[in-house]
Amino acid sequence: MTTLRFECFSGISGDMILGSLLDLGLSLDALRAELEKLNVKNFSVSARKVVRAGVAATKFDVEMGDAHAHRRLSHIARIIEGSELSTSVKERAVAIFRRLAEAEAKVHGTTVEKVHFHEVGAIDAIVDIVGACIGFELLGVKDIYCSPLNVGSGFVDCAHGTMPIPAPATAELLKGISIYSNQVSGELVTPTGAAIVSTLAKGFGPMPDFRIGCIGYGAGSKDFKGTANVLRALQGELLDEASKSGAKAESRVAVLEASIDDMNPQIYGHLLDKLLSLGALDVFATPVQMKKNRPGVLLTVLTPLELADALALQIFNETTTIGIRYHETERRVLEREAEIVECEFGRINVKVSKLNGRIVNFAPEYEGCRQAALASGMPYKWVQSRVVQLFMNQHSEQVFASMQSADCLKAEGSE
Repeated sequence: MTTLRFECFSGISGDMILGSLLDLGLSLDALRAELEKLNVKNFSVSARKVVRAGVAATKFDVEMGDAHAHRRLSHIARIIEGSELSTSVKERAVAIFRRLAEAEAKVHGTTVEKVHFHEVGAIDAIVDIVGACIGFELLGVKDIYCSPLNVGSGFVDCAHGTMPIPAPATAELLKGISIYSNQVSGELVTPTGAAIVSTLAKGFGPMPDFRIGCIGYGAGSKDFKGTANVLRALQGELLDEASKSGAKAESRVAVLEASIDDMNPQIYGHLLDKLLSLGALDVFATPVQMKKNRPGVLLTVLTPLELADALALQIFNETTTIGIRYHETERRVLEREAEIVECEFGRINVKVSKLNGRIVNFAPEYEGCRQAALASGMPYKWVQSRVVQLFMNQHSEQVFASMQSADCLKAEGSE
């Protein structure tokens, strides 16, 4: 799982977000395959390379016949929730549309249930919002951050008439968020773009201490003179003090344990997913033999100290246990980063772990390989093996030299 930061020096829109994700390595075929799970017809998606003020970027487009259908939130929610998309994609997409409905309701002085979405209810907005959520999941994005937003300047014609930029719904969505204008004439932040980042981004502000793994550029429709009309997406990881110095990261964590022998096993999958979504570092279940020779499960949760009480409460609420053991311990983790390998199946992320700057572990990202296998029709194991082969070809000298270094081995053995 990685962090994504959007650099919005030329605003942000739904198509720019998807363009930047495709530029980062999201497979267009995999995106199409997921979008086909929506019960929406008469649209197609495409992407092409373009240049904006000398910067190469990816332009994402949606072509459709029913471009101006007016829909209410309940209708859009039924389309999304009735699909076979993953639970996390559906929840994120519905949350974004609900935020849009709340903004429109505030502007019109009505209720969320009565809002007609007009432009943002059209198929292209559904594709942009759901597609962005699909892209975040396929790229393994856990956290999203954003720079202050350049909103542009001037006036825009919308369903409310001619209004100053930002348009009313966009302004409502951007309350509490840092915005500015560098006098570029035109609307740079669209309601769709504002809804996506205002719903999902954890923060808006200056660049934090950040290690960049990959960079993607998503193009806007217009090509401004002297200004690159692109959205830059930086995929990588936020750095703590240990990571910035190149040292192995150490931290104190809590370990929660509960022995359970009387619970429906169907509950464990739901529980594990929920604990991880709430911030658990790791969750696993181990078969154990308990009193009276009954088979049971030892549930173990690794969590940051500040989340221990909240996760313990979830365990009590969701399971049949009447007691939880816990203790504090230390953990040490390798430096981690993401790297892209390009092959005949597309661009696939590889998770790389390093110790003092040398590669000690790497693994092709499962979801990327799975989507490439589905799109190409090749077995998953062949796609994975091909990515491993190409990664080793690119890094074999570094990997073998570091692993065969007597100094490195001696340093590790002395720890």
